[in-house]
Amino acid sequence: MTRWAIAADLNRCIGCQTCTSACKHANATPPGVQWRKVLDFEAGAFPDVHRAFLPTGCMHCDDPPCMHVCPSTATGKRDDGIVTIDYDICIGCAYCALACPYQARFRLDGASFAYGGLTGMANEKQREQPERSGVAQKCTFCVERIDAGLAAGLTPGIDPEATPACVSSCIAGALHFGDADDPDSNVAKLLAENQHFRMHEELDTGPGIFYLNGAGNADQPEPELVADPASQASVAPARQTSWDWRAAMNFMAGGAGTGLFFASAQTAFTGPTPLLPGLIALALVATGLFCVWMEIGRPWRFLNVFRNPNTSWMTREALAALPFLACGLTALTFNLPLLGMVAALFGLLFLYCQGQILHAAKGIPAWRPAQIPYLIFATGLTEGAGLFLLLTGGASLGMAAGLLALTALRYLVWRRYKANLFSTGAPTRTVEVLERFEGGFFSAGCLAPAALVVAGFLLPGLQPILFSLAGLVVFTSGWWLKFTLVTKAAYNQGYAINAMPARGGTGAPGIKPGWTAKP
Repeated sequence: MTRWAIAADLNRCIGCQTCTSACKHANATPPGVQWRKVLDFEAGAFPDVHRAFLPTGCMHCDDPPCMHVCPSTATGKRDDGIVTIDYDICIGCAYCALACPYQARFRLDGASFAYGGLTGMANEKQREQPERSGVAQKCTFCVERIDAGLAAGLTPGIDPEATPACVSSCIAGALHFGDADDPDSNVAKLLAENQHFRMHEELDTGPGIFYLNGAGNADQPEPELVADPASQASVAPARQTSWDWRAAMNFMAGGAGTGLFFASAQTAFTGPTPLLPGLIALALVATGLFCVWMEIGRPWRFLNVFRNPNTSWMTREALAALPFLACGLTALTFNLPLLGMVAALFGLLFLYCQGQILHAAKGIPAWRPAQIPYLIFATGLTEGAGLFLLLTGGASLGMAAGLLALTALRYLVWRRYKANLFSTGAPTRTVEVLERFEGGFFSAGCLAPAALVVAGFLLPGLQPILFSLAGLVVFTSGWWLKFTLVTKAAYNQGYAINAMPARGGTGAPGIKPGWTAKP
């Protein structure tokens, strides 16, 4: 079996960026988009300072998280290990960009030219590729060159015409391309003879770019965390920009809506069907989905979201939304409590899928903890109970008691989530955002509603007002939590180097800039 891979010799790379220029020329990437780039790392303190240049891009992983999350099946993986994108079916949801731990994917929603404006230079217009607008794009290992070369009897990695442009252009002989599964290939021999590592190997993605940093095959140490992100801003985690308030709105409105419908369905067997809360619940979920539709790069391809139920939680969320909305609307229209319960169960499934959408995005450390699906689930139910009390004028003692229990549960899950995230390490900026959030969330999202509910039980005359206020506070604090998680605390993985190259001297431990671990 062929497994194409790149071996990058860190002792040879001089950071000249020739590979970056060759990639841009070969693939006509627009300004701001670099499929291949060379990172600059510095470690140590004067006079013992080490510097390393690290070529990076799409890693063409053995187990690519971008492919698993893709709802349209636009991202695929060939038998030879090359990860591909079908521009014709990609919907531009940018979920793959969030799942990628290597910041190797890009989405541009319109033409971009070197000097701005709506029209570029003649050469830019000639090489413009409209099919890439609004969809994901990334390094392809110059797959066209590989396939054409193989068809002509050439050997990729040996013959320049059949080798990725970045490798062919390297003036220092630092980049090598070949079949890692063939023991006689250039890459396989280099890996056998040299120490090497792969970036973020702890995430089990199986990257296809190997970094050589010396003779022998000793185990590579884990990189040391460098808490200060400003010291090396170009390689430290950056806040994701792929999903903005529109994506956050799907989690905010969708979670509150499904929680509200579930709360409404519970009361339908003991009295008249609460029509208004049920309709508002459906409207909230529909609003959240509409916001997502507005954000995707190719909105009129939205039906492609249903193509990957096998692995994509985004597909599963969309599939759960259909019966939830249909059964919910029918149940409310014809006052069918049993069908309303069926709709509520589909709503809970929708809510669970939302939590898993975040959890599957390996490129965002704040979303990876195992507790994140339970946190999203718990806050959705809590917001729903709070909204129900608010919309019904605080008239339900049972719902108020349930709100008190759900509020406590939500905070406990939040504490477990945060402790797990911090103990295993997280981007420093993520830690700072969540620590600032913690105090206000405990006060406004836990203590305040609990006090209002208890006061309502002690003061029956003020009960409707106090219960309604508790519901409002719980609802708004839940939205605050999800907006913070999706837009404020969502820093990407950043970059790391496991060991600094020796370059004829002594090496040094690698670094992971902008990361913090807390006991």
